Formats: sequence, structure tokens, C-alpha cells
Amino acid sequence: MTDKPYPDTHPVAGASPLRSSLFRPSLLWLMVLAPIAAGLDRAGVLPAGVVFFCAALAIVPFAKLIVQGTEQVAAHTGATVGGLLNATFGNLPELIIAMVALRAGLLEMVRASIVGALLANLLVALGFSFLLGGLRHHSQKYNPEAVRTYSSTMVLAWISLALPSAFHRALEAEPHLGVHATLDLIVAVVLLGLYGLFLLYSLRTHPETFAELNAPSSGEETHDHSSLARGVATLLLASLGAAWMSELLVGAAEQAGHSLGMSQMFMGLIVLALVGGAAESGSAIAMGRANRPDLSIGIALGSCVQIALFVAPLLVLVAPVMGQPQFRLVFSQAEMWMLFGAVLLGATVATAGQSNWFKGAQLLALYLIIAAILYLIPATTP
Repeated sequence: MTDKPYPDTHPVAGASPLRSSLFRPSLLWLMVLAPIAAGLDRAGVLPAGVVFFCAALAIVPFAKLIVQGTEQVAAHTGATVGGLLNATFGNLPELIIAMVALRAGLLEMVRASIVGALLANLLVALGFSFLLGGLRHHSQKYNPEAVRTYSSTMVLAWISLALPSAFHRALEAEPHLGVHATLDLIVAVVLLGLYGLFLLYSLRTHPETFAELNAPSSGEETHDHSSLARGVATLLLASLGAAWMSELLVGAAEQAGHSLGMSQMFMGLIVLALVGGAAESGSAIAMGRANRPDLSIGIALGSCVQIALFVAPLLVLVAPVMGQPQFRLVFSQAEMWMLFGAVLLGATVATAGQSNWFKGAQLLALYLIIAAILYLIPATTP
């Protein structure tokens, strides 16, 4: 294990300059779909599926710019602040989509988008990273200590979501609504506190746990010398663009799902999750192909930790502010079993410290099975 300075080795901090180079100008043309989607939504002359498709494509370059802007700012602020920025803004599209859906009262879609984002990172991002990295480099070795930390945190996160869900299903009577709210608040505060401790552990007290094996020398990386002001401006403008497209996306999602025969659960678990996590998934896959499995795993699993310990409990706290009486942490048994399978398989294939293309194929196979099951669930009538 190398003792390379932490800003270059910590996968959650995301300060790797290589990830900034992943943004390709060829994606910028997709931004032209943003005003097109807005115009079509205002005109209301075309099916909602067209608006949804345009908004989904338009959000991809905004998501990539969020990652790029985060890294530019992190390069000036250091590892600790950089890690916090990456944890906060790395999954900003997912958070924006969830909040917009929450404000619209689409609670089932919000819960589905949370589980879907976890599935996308655990199975799609990590699966394609192992598959393409293994095909290109035969096998890849990485730091197993970091994976064990991520895996144990995800197991705890799954239990923290599954237990309140079971409690809510057991006590559904009207007199127990106050108890539900109290339990959700307690769980949300505990998870947010654990997220803070995770940042303290990974950024301050034990950064060596996340050190990158076989890290390239500084001469092999292309450092981004963009100014701090440019990074902040990029981050703010991309966040506004993502929020704009997310509102259109969620607004058209329900009607688009009905017109295409897709259930609200499929739209949240699969479609919205893949769109919202496009930037993180693309970065993780590119790092796998570049023979940087530690960074790839850190991006994918670090994103899962952020969603489970920060995004989900944050929605519980902000729901009253957004006009919803309560956002309950009550996930369906199907969602919990799917997430349990993903956490179990992800931990099983990743903790060995070495990956290959077949492990990636296993992860992707589970995701395809889950997607097929969800697609075949009949959509409810509007």
C-alpha cells in the first residue's frame, strides 16, 4: 500500500485530476436540448415522453459539469473541503430530482429514485468498471481495506432503511402516525451523524485506509489549473441547469411512464436513477478502463454512502419545508430485497481486492434481472 499524499489517493474526495479530463466537449451539444425541452413543455403540443427524453439527455452535460466544477474548487480548497464538496455535489442531480419529485408529491417515485441510485452505483457503475477494466487489463488489484469500509457502511445503511420500513408496515393505524414521524426523525439524525463521522474517518483520522494501490506518479497525471472563480461559476451554473431540467424531467415522468406502459417504480428505480447518476457512473467506468480501480470503486461506492447516509435522511428533514407533512422511510419489501441483493453481491465480489471481467458481468446480470422485473410491473392508471 502506498503512502501517496491524500489529495491524490482518496477516492471519496474525488480530487483526481483525471476525472476532470473525462468531460468531453462533444457532450456540450446536448445542452441545446434544454431550451427545446422547456419550449415543448410550455407548448404542451407533444407527448410528455418527448419532453422527458429531451430533458433526460440535457441533464447529462450539466451533471458532468457539476463533477468538473467540484474538482476545480477542490483543487484550491484542499482534501477536507474537497471531500465534502464531492460528497455534496457529486450526487446533486439525484438530490435535485428527489426534491423536485418530493415537492410534486410523488413520494413513491422519490423512494424509488433513492433505491435506484444505490442500485445503479452498486451494479451498473461498478459492474461496467469491472467488466471493461477486466477486458482491457485482464485483472485489476485494489485496496481491499477501503472496500470493506464501504461495504460495512452500506450493510448498516440497508439495515437502517429496512428496519423503519418494517416498523411502519407493522403499525399502519392512524393513532401511530406520531410514532412514525418520531422514528423517521431519529433515524434521519443518526444517519446524518454517521455520515459526518464517515467524512471525519476518511478525510482526517484514517485517510490511509483509502490509499490507492499502484497510484501513478504525479508526472502521469494532467493537473487542472482552472481558477477557483471559474470552478465556482461552473458549479453554480451547472447546478441551476440541472435543477431546471430535473423539474421538467420529474414533471413529465409520470405521464411519460403511463404513455410508455411503465410503472412509477420503474421510472424511479431505473430511468431517473440512470439519468441522475450519469456523471458519477461515467467517471467510475472511465477510471476502471484507465486501470484506476481504487478510484473507480471509490466513486461508485462513495456515491452509495452519500446517498444512503445523506440524501435519504435529508429528504426526511426538508419534507415539511417543501409542503409535504412527512417523508416516511417506508420502502417496499421488493425494494429492500433488491437493495439487499445488490449490497450482498457487491460486497462479495469486491472485497477480495482483485477484479476481473466476470465479476462485472455478475453485477450487470443482477441489474438486468431487476430491470426486467420492474418493467413487467403494470403501470397504474392515471
